[in-house]
Amino acid sequence: MWDTSCPDWRDRILSGRHLVPDLPLFEEEAARALRVFKRLRLPDVVGNPTMADACGPWFFPIVEALFGSFDPVRNVRHIQEVFQLIPKGNSKSSNGGMVMVTALIVNRRPEAEFMLVAPTQTISDIAFKQAKGTIKLDPELDKVFQVQDHIKKITHRRSGAVLEVKAADTDVVTGGKKTGTMIDETHEFAKKSRAAAIFLELRGSLGKRPDGFLFQTTTQSKDPPEGVFKTELISARDVRDGKKRRPLLPILYELPLDVSRDGGWKDRKYWPLVNPNLGRSQSEDFLVRTVDDAVETGPEQEALVASQHFNVEIGQGSGTGAWVGATFWPSRARLLTLEQLIGESDVVVAGIDGGGMDDLLGLGVIGRDAETRDWLLWGKSWASKHVLKLRKSIAQKLQDLVKVGDLVLCDQVGVDIAELVDLVMMIDDHGMFPEKNAVGVDPMGIGQIVDALADRGFDSGRIVGIPQGWRLNGAIKTTERKLADGTFWHAGQEIMTWCVGNAKVVPVGNAVTITKQASGTAKIDQLMASLNAAALMQMNPAPSGGSYLDGEDLLVLD
Repeated sequence: MWDTSCPDWRDRILSGRHLVPDLPLFEEEAARALRVFKRLRLPDVVGNPTMADACGPWFFPIVEALFGSFDPVRNVRHIQEVFQLIPKGNSKSSNGGMVMVTALIVNRRPEAEFMLVAPTQTISDIAFKQAKGTIKLDPELDKVFQVQDHIKKITHRRSGAVLEVKAADTDVVTGGKKTGTMIDETHEFAKKSRAAAIFLELRGSLGKRPDGFLFQTTTQSKDPPEGVFKTELISARDVRDGKKRRPLLPILYELPLDVSRDGGWKDRKYWPLVNPNLGRSQSEDFLVRTVDDAVETGPEQEALVASQHFNVEIGQGSGTGAWVGATFWPSRARLLTLEQLIGESDVVVAGIDGGGMDDLLGLGVIGRDAETRDWLLWGKSWASKHVLKLRKSIAQKLQDLVKVGDLVLCDQVGVDIAELVDLVMMIDDHGMFPEKNAVGVDPMGIGQIVDALADRGFDSGRIVGIPQGWRLNGAIKTTERKLADGTFWHAGQEIMTWCVGNAKVVPVGNAVTITKQASGTAKIDQLMASLNAAALMQMNPAPSGGSYLDGEDLLVLD
């Protein structure tokens, strides 16, 4: 299997070079396909320029790699997949459509089936019109191909190969025995109910067609990546970084995180690096106006523009209004289970938040390391299955969290509280809670949990109502500082990373607050539960067996 990793991608993108690594291509195949591609004309541009003139040179190596990886003797394609992440306005759909027409022309398989899948009917119509227009502009191609408008189908008269254009929101999309498939806007396509099954079918086609390929081209998601899109994005990054080997070519026009975070993407010197078609299909003046308008509108619009025009992933603390702690969160993860936390700590406190039918019930557990006094965080969440219907916009994300074990979906009311209480009692049985101020809760709507703990013999006097809003400022700031100075560690759980990325900070006088209202439909319950625990841990609780200062020589200042 060819090595398609690009370990020097950071240097390549920051120096404006293309992102295709050196590969042992079949040069004649690569040259033939590139000649065909460059000859094709754009039907919707003044003067109908050829791709040789209209296409940015950054895309030519991608064409060469896809088609030049085909071994004409063995009829095997060494690069069977391309995953291209590129901002809007960079001829994503046009270039992809031309790749599919090129595939139809250079194909060697009799009666091969090719498919272009667009996320909506509108985009599907545009894609077909583009392919049809390209063929009509070339008298030779017009003779070779039969175009059937009513079913969006183009047939090669000699080989019998066909290209069909389908819309994911109306057509039945199946793998069958496709020789080549292009998916436009994977992040939109992935929201379809059967996305995972469809991707499985499409990849099944590659098993039957060793000369086949799957070409994905997409912008970054408008929300934190989820579902199939998240899976595909992580896989492409892993291949790019050399973490795993696949017959996949990763083309990711995204800035390194340390460059893009905290608004770094706004520096205009970086814009051409992630918008390689700038000056052709994309305009710098347009980007300037778009960014300026977004900054004036507010943090949410700014984050949206960052994701769509600069491929800055939502949920990485890159937008204005994001919690400062999100900046340090990724670097403070370590392998940590609840059992390990208990074993390494001298005292443990817990925080609880949420629990409505359309909400998450979050438990945050913070232990104080017995040797270093660092804070250690572990958490878990529960939700009623009704939340999948009540919060459809995040249903896929919640199901992803269930798969990794961070979230439990409950069939019956009360199961969530029962399981949470079991964990609290387990910690208490280990003697890890302090004698008072052991469990911190949001005072609103928490009565059932207090009752359930009391029924198990837990002294209600050890449960503390944690003031919310600006009065939680101390816990927020303490957690930020400990994340920054490296004395706060968390278990690297996906649900916490998601909630941290969703958190929006609102200034209130000299304080800041993180509220569910500011975060909109995005969930932050697990973070709020953890901040409730932090409010207790910052009170410097003594272990139930006595103060950690017992036996120490103390310096008393008058």
